[in-house]
Amino acid sequence: MFSGLHFHQKGEKEVRIITHSSLEEGAFLLVFVCRRWSANLIFLLAMSAPAQEALQNMQAGDTAAAARSQQMQPQASPAQDYMFKEGDFRLMVTPSMGLEWNDNVNLAQTNVMDDYIVTPAVGITASYPFSKANLLYLDITAGYAWYLKHPKFSSFQVNSSSGTGLSFDIAIKDFTINLHDWINYTQGSSQIGPGSVNNTASATIANTATFGTFQNTIGLSGSWDLNQVTLSLGYDHQNVLATSSQFDQINHSSEMLFARAYFQVHPQVTVGLESTAAFTAYEQNTLNDNSAYTVGPYVEFQPGKVLTLTARAGYSIEEFQNTSTNIQTSSQNSWYASLTLTHQPTRSISYSLAVGREVQLGIVSDLIEDWYVRPNITLKIIKGLDINAFCSYEHANQGVGSMGSLPGNANGTFDLYNAGLSLQHALTSRLDLALNYQIALRSSSTPDNGYTQDLVMLQLTYHPK
Repeated sequence: MFSGLHFHQKGEKEVRIITHSSLEEGAFLLVFVCRRWSANLIFLLAMSAPAQEALQNMQAGDTAAAARSQQMQPQASPAQDYMFKEGDFRLMVTPSMGLEWNDNVNLAQTNVMDDYIVTPAVGITASYPFSKANLLYLDITAGYAWYLKHPKFSSFQVNSSSGTGLSFDIAIKDFTINLHDWINYTQGSSQIGPGSVNNTASATIANTATFGTFQNTIGLSGSWDLNQVTLSLGYDHQNVLATSSQFDQINHSSEMLFARAYFQVHPQVTVGLESTAAFTAYEQNTLNDNSAYTVGPYVEFQPGKVLTLTARAGYSIEEFQNTSTNIQTSSQNSWYASLTLTHQPTRSISYSLAVGREVQLGIVSDLIEDWYVRPNITLKIIKGLDINAFCSYEHANQGVGSMGSLPGNANGTFDLYNAGLSLQHALTSRLDLALNYQIALRSSSTPDNGYTQDLVMLQLTYHPK
């Protein structure tokens, strides 16, 4: 979701782009960026949408906006820029082909199934500035996961690598209005990973290979730049549908609102207050309709371009209407907190660390409480080879405040461990080869709800010029 991205005029020719996490100079205006999904990353959007995940939308937008700002600088490489240009219109098409081996596609502790998965995909990035302050932007990746041994699990995949989807910025003096639409379609256990759409969600429902969601998020947002103070408001309507009828109980729509005010008290320090509200209604009377609210402060410390430290905390309220015929749930008052560090001490080394506590909607119960630690490091110490390593740990309690769960499922706690290593080498100026390995391990307090999964992937990506 868009937050804190705005344009500030200095004279007639200079344009400044400011995000919550960075201050970048540039002549090319950037688009608002909405979640995450992604990263793997990026971003960072979960399968449901209570108020705290509306807050995650804002954070994902901040991260993606900062990354996009860096990419759009004049020093960005031509391969990142465009393959086709007509006037001010720019288009980049990036095809890729992957081959995966997954030793546990059904996330099972017994009767485990392995498979080879072919994953062709194409990424499309396009932009057209109607004027210096009005930009239309598209970023989407579409692909297919073809399971060779179990073709019934094959499915399409659609997402946005930056979390943008389709968006349009309209800037009028100190005001910026953004319209956006983001579509995400993901299914399969190979999508599990820190920050992925199915991370905690899939861990909640072991013994399945068919869990996935289709999400469409459409909305608008506005930002008002008052020099050292910036005010932002936003609204999103989100629909979430299960890709398999087995999980139709999660089908729902949500109305999400956010408000933010931040003040730059020092060139290196920004403080602010942010609040969200979300109203979720399910299609079936299986899980409980709910209203959720958060409010809390945050502080960002950025002593230079290479180091950023962000801390946020707040209070959350989850009010359940008890519309379910299976689960009786009491309203929950809780809290959230997170600390995020990003540092690039040299051109060859960069790393990040995120720790926190969050609450999100569940799949077999109404609510999940989750603690997490997620370190990540990227090394470019060998010429022509990029090395990325990550690991994560999550401790979650599903069924918080519930007096029951869906039939056939039990409330309880589980621990989820993830670790991975990625090696990327440029075979030619246009062709990249990546080798990825990932392991996921879940231990659960309920019987037969743990699993171990290994995933190996070889991927070729073509960058036309």
